[in-house]
Amino acid sequence: MYAAGDVRIEDVPDPSIVEPTDAIMRVVRACVCGSDLWPYNSMEPSETGQSMGHEAVGIVQDVGAEVRTAKRGDPVIMPFAISDGTCEFCHEGLQTACVHVGFFGNNGINGAQAEALRIPYADGTLYAVVAGEDDALLPSLLTLSGRDGHRPSRRRGREGRAGQARRGRR
Repeated sequence: MYAAGDVRIEDVPDPSIVEPTDAIMRVVRACVCGSDLWPYNSMEPSETGQSMGHEAVGIVQDVGAEVRTAKRGDPVIMPFAISDGTCEFCHEGLQTACVHVGFFGNNGINGAQAEALRIPYADGTLYAVVAGEDDALLPSLLTLSGRDGHRPSRRRGREGRAGQARRGRR
Protein backbone atom coordinates (compact mmCIF):
# COMPACT_ATOMS: atom_id res chain seq x y z
CA MET A 1 0.00 0.00 0.00
CA TYR A 2 1.42 3.35 -0.99
CA ALA A 3 -1.34 5.69 0.13
CA ALA A 4 -5.00 5.60 1.10
CA GLY A 5 -6.70 3.45 -1.53
CA ASP A 6 -3.41 2.79 -3.39
CA VAL A 7 -2.96 -0.99 -3.10
CA ARG A 8 -0.53 -2.69 -5.46
CA ILE A 9 0.47 -6.26 -6.18
CA GLU A 10 4.23 -6.44 -6.56
CA ASP A 11 7.02 -8.95 -6.95
CA VAL A 12 9.34 -8.69 -3.96
CA PRO A 13 12.44 -10.64 -2.91
CA ASP A 14 11.82 -13.92 -1.11
CA PRO A 15 12.17 -13.65 2.67
CA SER A 16 15.26 -15.05 4.35
CA ILE A 17 16.46 -15.90 7.82
CA VAL A 18 18.02 -12.77 9.35
CA GLU A 19 18.20 -13.70 13.05
CA PRO A 20 18.72 -17.20 14.47
CA THR A 21 15.26 -16.94 16.09
CA ASP A 22 13.50 -16.41 12.72
CA ALA A 23 11.41 -18.78 10.65
CA ILE A 24 10.15 -18.51 7.09
CA MET A 25 6.47 -19.30 6.62
CA ARG A 26 4.76 -19.98 3.31
CA VAL A 27 1.32 -18.38 3.54
CA VAL A 28 -1.52 -20.83 2.85
CA ARG A 29 -4.43 -18.63 3.96
CA ALA A 30 -4.53 -14.95 4.91
CA CYS A 31 -7.33 -12.53 5.60
CA VAL A 32 -7.99 -8.83 5.52
CA CYS A 33 -8.52 -7.67 9.08
CA GLY A 34 -10.50 -4.62 10.08
CA SER A 35 -7.18 -3.08 11.14
CA ASP A 36 -6.01 -3.30 7.52
CA LEU A 37 -8.83 -0.96 6.56
CA TRP A 38 -7.54 1.97 8.64
CA PRO A 39 -4.51 2.62 6.40
CA TYR A 40 -6.61 1.85 3.33
CA ASN A 41 -8.73 4.86 4.26
CA SER A 42 -6.12 7.14 5.83
CA MET A 43 -2.49 6.23 4.95
CA GLU A 44 -0.31 9.19 4.03
CA PRO A 45 1.53 8.76 0.71
CA SER A 46 4.74 6.73 0.97
CA GLU A 47 7.63 6.34 -1.48
CA THR A 48 8.43 2.82 -0.26
CA GLY A 49 4.97 1.53 0.67
CA GLN A 50 4.02 -0.95 3.37
CA SER A 51 2.86 -4.51 2.82
CA MET A 52 -0.52 -5.36 4.29
CA GLY A 53 -1.94 -8.16 6.37
CA HIS A 54 -1.18 -9.40 9.83
CA GLU A 55 -3.11 -12.63 10.26
CA ALA A 56 -2.39 -15.90 8.45
CA VAL A 57 -1.96 -19.63 8.57
CA GLY A 58 0.86 -21.31 6.74
CA ILE A 59 3.56 -23.93 6.53
CA VAL A 60 7.03 -23.48 8.04
CA GLN A 61 9.59 -23.57 5.21
CA ASP A 62 12.80 -22.85 7.12
CA VAL A 63 13.95 -22.11 10.67
CA GLY A 64 16.90 -20.31 12.22
CA ALA A 65 19.49 -22.14 14.31
CA GLU A 66 17.87 -21.15 17.64
CA VAL A 67 14.25 -22.02 16.77
CA ARG A 68 13.13 -24.96 18.91
CA THR A 69 9.35 -25.23 18.65
CA ALA A 70 8.68 -24.87 14.91
CA LYS A 71 9.94 -27.41 12.40
CA ARG A 72 10.04 -27.45 8.62
CA GLY A 73 6.70 -28.64 7.30
CA ASP A 74 4.68 -27.65 10.41
CA PRO A 75 1.28 -26.08 9.71
CA VAL A 76 1.09 -22.96 11.91
CA ILE A 77 -1.12 -20.08 12.94
CA MET A 78 0.54 -16.66 12.70
CA PRO A 79 -1.19 -14.12 14.93
CA PHE A 80 -0.89 -10.41 14.21
CA ALA A 81 1.60 -9.75 17.05
CA ILE A 82 5.25 -10.76 17.13
CA SER A 83 6.30 -11.87 20.62
CA ASP A 84 9.37 -13.58 22.03
CA GLY A 85 7.46 -16.01 24.26
CA THR A 86 9.99 -15.64 27.06
CA CYS A 87 9.31 -12.34 28.82
CA GLU A 88 7.10 -11.89 31.89
CA PHE A 89 4.23 -10.54 29.80
CA CYS A 90 4.30 -13.51 27.42
CA HIS A 91 4.33 -15.93 30.36
CA GLU A 92 1.16 -14.24 31.62
CA GLY A 93 -0.54 -14.61 28.22
CA LEU A 94 -0.15 -10.93 27.29
CA GLN A 95 1.84 -11.31 24.08
CA THR A 96 0.80 -7.89 22.75
CA ALA A 97 2.65 -6.37 25.73
CA CYS A 98 5.84 -8.37 25.00
CA VAL A 99 9.07 -6.45 25.45
CA HIS A 100 9.88 -7.32 21.80
CA VAL A 101 6.37 -6.77 20.43
CA GLY A 102 5.87 -5.93 16.80
CA PHE A 103 2.96 -6.22 14.42
CA PHE A 104 2.95 -7.78 10.98
CA GLY A 105 2.17 -5.29 8.23
CA ASN A 106 3.27 -2.29 10.34
CA ASN A 107 6.37 -0.17 10.81
CA GLY A 108 8.39 -1.85 8.08
CA ILE A 109 7.58 -5.43 9.11
CA ASN A 110 6.23 -7.33 6.12
CA GLY A 111 2.58 -8.29 6.10
CA ALA A 112 0.89 -11.60 5.46
CA GLN A 113 -0.68 -10.63 2.12
CA ALA A 114 2.28 -12.40 0.55
CA GLU A 115 3.42 -15.79 -0.67
CA ALA A 116 5.87 -16.12 2.23
CA LEU A 117 7.26 -14.02 5.05
CA ARG A 118 9.92 -13.89 7.72
CA ILE A 119 8.62 -14.57 11.23
CA PRO A 120 10.78 -12.93 13.95
CA TYR A 121 10.86 -14.73 17.33
CA ALA A 122 9.27 -17.80 15.76
CA ASP A 123 9.15 -19.76 19.03
CA GLY A 124 6.98 -17.12 20.68
CA THR A 125 5.00 -16.08 17.62
CA LEU A 126 3.98 -19.22 15.72
CA TYR A 127 1.48 -21.81 16.95
CA ALA A 128 1.68 -25.28 15.46
CA VAL A 129 -1.63 -26.96 14.62
CA VAL A 130 -2.64 -30.52 13.98
CA ALA A 131 -3.93 -30.09 10.44
CA GLY A 132 -2.62 -30.72 6.96
CA GLU A 133 -2.10 -28.05 4.33
CA ASP A 134 -5.15 -29.27 2.41
CA ASP A 135 -7.25 -29.90 5.52
CA ALA A 136 -10.76 -28.44 5.20
CA LEU A 137 -10.33 -27.12 8.76
CA LEU A 138 -7.41 -24.83 7.84
CA PRO A 139 -9.52 -21.82 6.72
CA SER A 140 -11.43 -22.01 10.01
CA LEU A 141 -8.18 -21.85 11.95
CA LEU A 142 -7.51 -18.44 10.40
CA THR A 143 -9.99 -16.95 12.87
CA LEU A 144 -7.62 -17.91 15.70
CA SER A 145 -4.90 -15.64 14.30
CA GLY A 146 -6.74 -12.53 15.49
CA ARG A 147 -7.30 -13.38 19.14
CA ASP A 148 -5.88 -10.05 20.40
CA GLY A 149 -2.57 -11.79 21.02
CA HIS A 150 -3.87 -13.36 24.25
CA ARG A 151 -3.08 -17.04 24.33
CA PRO A 152 -2.41 -19.66 26.99
CA SER A 153 0.91 -18.95 28.63
CA ARG A 154 3.87 -21.24 28.11
CA ARG A 155 3.83 -22.15 31.83
CA ARG A 156 0.34 -23.55 31.59
CA GLY A 157 1.53 -25.91 28.86
CA ARG A 158 -1.67 -26.59 26.96
CA GLU A 159 -1.47 -29.57 24.63
CA GLY A 160 -3.76 -29.59 21.63
CA ARG A 161 -6.05 -32.16 20.11
CA ALA A 162 -6.66 -32.55 16.39
CA GLY A 163 -7.42 -29.17 14.84
CA GLN A 164 -6.65 -27.15 17.97
CA ALA A 165 -3.80 -24.71 18.40
CA ARG A 166 -0.97 -25.96 20.58
CA ARG A 167 2.42 -24.69 21.60
CA GLY A 168 5.14 -26.14 19.35
CA ARG A 169 7.05 -29.33 20.10
CA ARG A 170 9.76 -29.44 22.76
